[in-house]
Amino acid sequence: MAISLRISTPMEMPLMPLREVVMFPRAVSPLFVGREGSIKAIKSAIEQYNRQIFLVAQRDSSVARPEEKDLFKVGTVCRILQLLPLPDGTIKVLVEGLHRARWRPSQTFFAPSVGAFGSAPKPSRQDVPDSQAEKEVGDDIQEILQLVRTLPFEEEEAALGQTRVSVEIIHETLEEYGKFNKKITAEVLYAATANKNPGMLADAVAPLLKADYLKKQELLEEAKQARRLDMVFELLQQEVAHAGMDQRIKGRVKSQMERNNRDYYLNEQIKAINKEMGREDDPEAELKELETRLAEKNMPDECREKSMREFKKLRHIPPTAAEYTVVRNYVDWILDLPWNVLKEAEIDLEKAKATLDADHYGLEKAKERILEYLAVQKLVNKLKGPILCLVGPPGVGKTSLAKSVASATGREFVRLSLGGVRDEAEIRGHRRTYVGALPGKIIQSLKRVKFNNPLFCLDEIDKLSVDFRGDPASALLEVLDPEQNHAFADHYLDMDYDLSQIFFITTANSLHTIPLPLQDRMEIIKLPGYLETEKHNIGKHFLMPKQIEAHGLTAGNLRLSDNSLLEVIRSYTKEAGVRGLEREIAGICRKAAMQIVESGDLGKQVAVTCQNLSQFLGVKKFRYGEREEEVRIGVCTGLAYTELGGELLLVETALMPGSGKVSTTGKLGDVMQESASAALSYVRSRSDSFGLRPDFHKDIDIHIHVPEGATPKDGPSAGITLTASLLSALLGLPLRNDLAMTGEITLRGRVLPIGGLREKLLAAHRGLISTVILPKDNEKDLKDVPDEILKGLNLILVSHVDEVLPLALIAGVGEIYPEGRRASPLYLSLRHGTDLDGPRGAAH
Repeated sequence: MAISLRISTPMEMPLMPLREVVMFPRAVSPLFVGREGSIKAIKSAIEQYNRQIFLVAQRDSSVARPEEKDLFKVGTVCRILQLLPLPDGTIKVLVEGLHRARWRPSQTFFAPSVGAFGSAPKPSRQDVPDSQAEKEVGDDIQEILQLVRTLPFEEEEAALGQTRVSVEIIHETLEEYGKFNKKITAEVLYAATANKNPGMLADAVAPLLKADYLKKQELLEEAKQARRLDMVFELLQQEVAHAGMDQRIKGRVKSQMERNNRDYYLNEQIKAINKEMGREDDPEAELKELETRLAEKNMPDECREKSMREFKKLRHIPPTAAEYTVVRNYVDWILDLPWNVLKEAEIDLEKAKATLDADHYGLEKAKERILEYLAVQKLVNKLKGPILCLVGPPGVGKTSLAKSVASATGREFVRLSLGGVRDEAEIRGHRRTYVGALPGKIIQSLKRVKFNNPLFCLDEIDKLSVDFRGDPASALLEVLDPEQNHAFADHYLDMDYDLSQIFFITTANSLHTIPLPLQDRMEIIKLPGYLETEKHNIGKHFLMPKQIEAHGLTAGNLRLSDNSLLEVIRSYTKEAGVRGLEREIAGICRKAAMQIVESGDLGKQVAVTCQNLSQFLGVKKFRYGEREEEVRIGVCTGLAYTELGGELLLVETALMPGSGKVSTTGKLGDVMQESASAALSYVRSRSDSFGLRPDFHKDIDIHIHVPEGATPKDGPSAGITLTASLLSALLGLPLRNDLAMTGEITLRGRVLPIGGLREKLLAAHRGLISTVILPKDNEKDLKDVPDEILKGLNLILVSHVDEVLPLALIAGVGEIYPEGRRASPLYLSLRHGTDLDGPRGAAH
């Protein structure tokens, strides 16, 4: 008959939380303690609580500072037997479990200023044999002593008659487990098997098991001794099964190793016997094969001599020596390289031109240079491989153009990305003195391609880095120099290799980060960003068919009108290339595929128009510049160039009563601010011609602003735009809203040429500008502008600011002038349609 026992009486004592450790009654275990709160608890237990302390396990060992909810409700009241301070500030304490108990916090358990126990967990130093140990490493957090009140734990004792068989089985199983676990000594085994009490036996066996601490906590919380004994027996059986399996696996591995050693020994004996009897080729035959291959290899004589010297060295090295592998690998590299092996290809200019045009739209200058090279190569038997550098913004097709060139010229294509390369050995290779040394990436690529005249694309050459391991850009000086690369020295090969037959094409986004000596060795071909018209053609003839096929559609499933495609380019992409456009077209194809699948009609046609485009791509992401709707005083339309294409640039000027202060806003660069100063100086120098007082600027403040203030702007090409905006504000005459201008200004009023004309005219055409004023010196650049852009624009070429103002300012407005200003001759000439008389000013 079971008897209910009430174990322990309530008492107050310090509490110390444990991580992944469960303390059992009558168990003796060492603990490594490092948390400040735990150390205080131990010292307090020794000094004030008769060396008694309450140990309880945390529910989650990863919690650095456990609160009340993070601790189990059942723990063990323990007695501190020994205390040993350690040099690192931690202490080693030996504790003995007394009895189970429940607990509740005392008044000082959770202090608001502290909140919880200990600090973040750190790795344990070591385990203590035959016991569980925990190391709790503290930090600089100040903690106060945590006191708890222990509560009685009611246990249900089992009758000895009911558990006698279970006790005997556990004794037998524990003896069997002791054979596998060497940590269980004979003394520990004897003490455990001598125990006949079910509860005490379970508590004695539990610390010896390698079970998870959560399972051990279940044992600690189990009030029924019979059930606790069954749980211990179950865990003990699992440990015996695991230990037996582990021993069998170790025995099998040991047997396999012995068998392998025996086989190796016998095989070596058989090889020696066969060698003596001549029934098998000896290692010398392999060396003879290498010698034959070296003699037959098509390579320069100097390389053959060096390779034969290495081969003779290989003969005298035992195969088991470490140096044998190094020399053998070196000889293999020499044999695998295509020293004089060239790929023959018939050069057909028409076919090459057709290939380039089929793969890429536009890029006429790059195609022309490549076709010139092919024409010269067709006339000359041998031509050093050219070295081209394609420079342009991302997505314009630099790398894919190089691949098309390889196809058009009949060469193998090799691509090497240099982005982030910071080790010179990536180019020149490592010397053979290093373990695991290899040739550089160029030699490795030639081995892979098996020909010595491929098209080699060095991608992202502008993104090379430099660190303590060398400068890869300097190593490329020899590779990309036609006068030197016929004798390229790789550190691993340690002999010259001819790279002059290789067609090198490098790509870059910018020239600023490429060293000037490296730029000097390459022919720079700049690939500008695609124009809107070019993007339209690429999207219609290249990207649309590609994405329709990639998404399992047919040409009849999707209809995208020209205006819709143009709207995608303008409102959903803002880039120099076409990668973003391809992603947007892919998005339209996905939406169309979804509609077709949902309808169940695979032949359904999905029409995309400007009206329903937002249903496919969402709200518009970008806006493109359009002209002002009304004419305004002080607002002039300029033209700007960016890598993403041209943009309309509005310049606004406002006048206010003041003291002559001039301010410029809109995140203008130094050059653009200097252009504003030059424009103001020009107006002041010609104030009399414009009908202004010589000191007009002293009574007013001038504010010049360029909208889209978050976008940096710089460059001298807004000079005449700034001048026209300033004069419009000073004279009270509005500027035409259908006219745009660009050009640099000097203090004498001359208009100097600008760059990016093609992109600027595209922006004017797109923004519904009808008239564009350009510097006369840019007339030569108009041949690069597509005819469809020039067709809708009225271009006026000027060489002086005086030619700009009558065209830009609108007469007949602003008859009333502010105080201190009289009617200007320029204003009267605009009214009556006459030209200015007299000189252009003292500064001219």
